[in-house]
Amino acid sequence: MKVLANDGISQSAVDRLTDAGIEVLTNRVAPEQLMQFINDNQVDVLLVRSATQARAELIDAAPSLKIIGRGGIGMDNIDVEYAIDKGLYVINTPTASCKSVAELVFAHFFSLARNLHESNRLMPLEGDTKFDSLKKSFAKAYELSGKTLGIIGLGKIGIEVAKLGISLGMNIVAYNRTPKTEVVELNFFDGQSLKFEIKSVTLDEVLQKADFITVNTSKLKSYIIDAPQFEMMKDGVFIANAARGGVINEVALVDYIENGKVAGAALDVFESEPKPELPLLMNPALSLSPHIGGNTIDAQERIGLELADQIINIKKELE
Repeated sequence: MKVLANDGISQSAVDRLTDAGIEVLTNRVAPEQLMQFINDNQVDVLLVRSATQARAELIDAAPSLKIIGRGGIGMDNIDVEYAIDKGLYVINTPTASCKSVAELVFAHFFSLARNLHESNRLMPLEGDTKFDSLKKSFAKAYELSGKTLGIIGLGKIGIEVAKLGISLGMNIVAYNRTPKTEVVELNFFDGQSLKFEIKSVTLDEVLQKADFITVNTSKLKSYIIDAPQFEMMKDGVFIANAARGGVINEVALVDYIENGKVAGAALDVFESEPKPELPLLMNPALSLSPHIGGNTIDAQERIGLELADQIINIKKELE
């Protein structure tokens, strides 16, 4: 069996696959050359993250493929049902990067609440000449403790977000398309643990109550947050999107930042990714990152090993 990890994979995963007699190719093949590369090398397994697309055209033109794997949760860059109908295995790692994404959400929230995204940019430029004025301009800041955290999408990432919010003393309100109740368990360094029950509420209730809102859902056909949803929010709300570009109307977001409804927003994903719109990149009320939610060494280790184990198990089934 031969694996092409086109968007990269951890060395520990390469070692595990190699030990199982599986050849691993770590070439970064351009989209226009991918089909030919797979056929020329008789690749059995294509592993992708968010960069590489695995569409029906590729599946049809690459008969050697047996498995398509996605490092992460969302598989909107793979024609999953089509691949399954063609007899391929489609695998992913739904929990491996959840903690990393949740921590990035809070990294952005802390940055916005304390104006760190702007002070980090301006201090090197003006810190030696305008120290006092910068100190004054960044004095309007907030604690997260005691505030209400609104979670849109109470899936695996949403639950990790909730854990961090609870640990900070935040009130939690959550919306899920399918109403649900989740028991969230926090484990502490001394072996103690606490359980908290979170029962989902309506989207309107989340929007009306939350001081900080995080979107953690898959992409839908229409915006989850658009002008009507912004109108329901508290004045001075903070918003984070580390889910998918296209779940928030970015044009409306900028409008509601400008009219003061939204105090600040964090975007790790963009509608026009990988070329975000310039008004977003230049807006001082936005804390931005280039789709790095699951990109920690810890998460990549878990992702690689989980994919490796699934591939090894499927190989055994096929033999």
